[in-house]
Amino acid sequence: QVQLVESGGGLVQPGGSLRLSCAASGSTLDYYHVGWFRQAPGKEREGLTGIFADGTAGKMFYHDSVKGRFTISRDRSRNTVNLQMSSLNLDDTGVYYCAARPRSLSGSWSWSLAESFAYWGQGTQVTVSS
Repeated sequence: QVQLVESGGGLVQPGGSLRLSCAASGSTLDYYHVGWFRQAPGKEREGLTGIFADGTAGKMFYHDSVKGRFTISRDRSRNTVNLQMSSLNLDDTGVYYCAARPRSLSGSWSWSLAESFAYWGQGTQVTVSS
């Protein structure tokens, strides 16, 4: 069973950048599909981006709202999945969560559905404000 911890959130001005990390323990993240979600105040959790587990086919997922601004990547030496965010705007404010789904889990699922992921971190706050 994997445990996830997010870090890297903070306060940033519009147009700025942040790098979030999702660190795993208990298992290697290589065996998991990993996604990043955002929950803005008063809104539902929204799937932003995702990266497939090693040994599985598929392109990375990016929600239209973050395409060209956010980049997801794996750092296997640190057992982390990172989210590089740039050109941040006010709508990017929220709590950011990483989530993992075992590659061995069968059934239909979606990067956009929180219910598709069994393991979650505690979240890290990102505030974009001038």
